[in-house]
Order: sequence, then C-alpha cells, then structure tokens
Amino acid sequence: MSNITLYDYWRSSASYRVRIALNLKSLSYESVTVNLLKGDQKGGENLKRNPQGFVPSLDIDGDMLTQSLAIIEYLDELHPTPALMPATARERARVRILSHAIAMDIHPVCNLGIVQRIVELSGGDESVKVCWMREFISKGLNAFEELLADGQSGKFCHGDQVSMADLCLVPQVYNSDRWGADRSHLTRINAICAETEKLAAFKDAAPSQDV
Repeated sequence: MSNITLYDYWRSSASYRVRIALNLKSLSYESVTVNLLKGDQKGGENLKRNPQGFVPSLDIDGDMLTQSLAIIEYLDELHPTPALMPATARERARVRILSHAIAMDIHPVCNLGIVQRIVELSGGDESVKVCWMREFISKGLNAFEELLADGQSGKFCHGDQVSMADLCLVPQVYNSDRWGADRSHLTRINAICAETEKLAAFKDAAPSQDV
C-alpha cells in the first residue's frame, strides 16, 4: 500500500475532486490542511510542493503531484478499478470535455484569488463577489447541462458508471448551492447529483465531513 498524503483545503473544489477519487479507489491517505483563508497556499512550504500556490498537492511515496485532473488520471492508471475513464478514445475525449468545461472554464474565474481581486477593484464591495459567483457558475452549469443532452449520459455524466466528469460536477454544484445560484431547471445535472449522493465515496469527501 502506498504512503499517500493529500495537502488540501476542505472547501477547495479541486481538492474535493481528488478526495472523491481516493475514496472510490479505496486508498487510505493522510490529509494535511492548507488554509486558503489564512493564505497558507502562498507560504513557503506549500510553494515547495506547488509553485503555483494552489491546492491540492498529492504526495505518493515521496512523488509530489499537482493539478487535480492530472492526479485523478494518474490514480486511475495506477489503480484501474473502478475505472474513472471509459474504454475507448472517443469516450475518454467526451469525459475530458465535460471535466474541462468545469475545471478549466467555470472554476478558474471563480477561484478565490480572482474573486478577491475583483472585490478589491470594486472598492471593497463584497456584494460584487456574490453576483460574480452566481453569474459565472450559472452560465457554466447551463452550458454543462446542454453538453449532457447528447444522449451519452445515463445515471452519471457518461453512461451509468462514475467518471472523472462526475468528480468535477459534484464540487461545482456544491459551489452553486453555496453561492445561491439557481439550478432548479438543470434536470440532468440534478438527477446525476442525486445518484452520487447514494455513494459513500462522494458523501465522505464532501466539505460537510470536515470537522
């Protein structure tokens, strides 16, 4: 069994994705908190792990990995059961399209550092933060809902098996609810999230599990 340490923050979407993956793979790990609100991510210790100053970082037997999607695919290659990527190249491309739509389009513009800077530029108006989050999360999830309409989704984002796309979707829906974005009309997304709520790997990774 590998010696695994996850450097994360309980409310970080990217960390949340990796926690789900580790749980699905039944991999035990030590969690070390990098407190984003206190700025720990920009401290020297975290910058040694991740020069970008982000979380998560995953240490596997002394091998340090960053970037949540790269970590997830690496774990999937090392521990192929249950598979988080489909069997064919075209199906894997679809899962990456869905995953990137969240991790590379919605997530970056709603990153803590970006939003804090927006508030600064607005003269310290905290209400701008809420409007910003709701607008960009809603736009992104509305588009994601349409991506799911191609007939290839099932109980989950891709067919009836959990994939990396579900690991990206669930944390983003958590953020949607946190900021009060309306998702009542997102029937496909809501149905998928309802299925993930039945799985311990998702429930145990949720921010509400942090104490």
